[in-house]
Amino acid sequence: MDQTSIISLKGVDIFQQDHLVLGNVNLEIQPGEWVYLIGKVGSGKSSLIKALNAELELYGGEAWVAGYNLRKIKQKEVPFLRRKLGVVFQDFRLLTDRNVHDNLSFVLKATGWKQGVAIEDRIFQVMEKVGMAHKLRSMPHELSGGEQQRVVIARALLNNPEIILADEPTGNLDPETSEELMQIFKEINEQGKTILMATHDYILLNKFASRTLVCADQKLTDPSKATEEVDFAELLEE
Repeated sequence: MDQTSIISLKGVDIFQQDHLVLGNVNLEIQPGEWVYLIGKVGSGKSSLIKALNAELELYGGEAWVAGYNLRKIKQKEVPFLRRKLGVVFQDFRLLTDRNVHDNLSFVLKATGWKQGVAIEDRIFQVMEKVGMAHKLRSMPHELSGGEQQRVVIARALLNNPEIILADEPTGNLDPETSEELMQIFKEINEQGKTILMATHDYILLNKFASRTLVCADQKLTDPSKATEEVDFAELLEE
């Protein structure tokens, strides 16, 4: 492992059931970097994010995330890895039978928080960060898509993770809301968090420009190292 990298994959393969999604993946991400993943639907973006979150097994090579060896990680270690990762999903995955406060409280208690005061303080801190402290008692169905995604970002920040994995976080949102959320991600990144974000949004990709990797033809490639210029707009077309 590259000792400076917070994510380091060398020669690994990622499968969905028996289907090879990405082969011979090599990836180095440094602490505090913001990296985009682009590619068409089914190209492996979500599978890579799931593999980094230990939801999909990696085969061959070496794989380290936040100090954990994913090729040798034991099941009992996975919750500790996930405390170092905050995951933001396109489809929110909020618990619909409880309000925002209780969604966040559930996550903290599930990850080992015991002190009631500490739990309340942390919930307020993350909700304030995303501008949603006034919505703690709201039910998920009472919130707009943009508000729900702000709650999801707050949820991802609860355990002060080193890495944010964001899978199409603006995929279901209008352009104005998407830009507001990207500003939140930008602030999080400026505070030292590493961000790996899968996206389809060419406009946001240009407005919040950063290193961009491409999933295509069962490969992960870095266009900045290509000999020919890569047309991102074409890659993002469905």
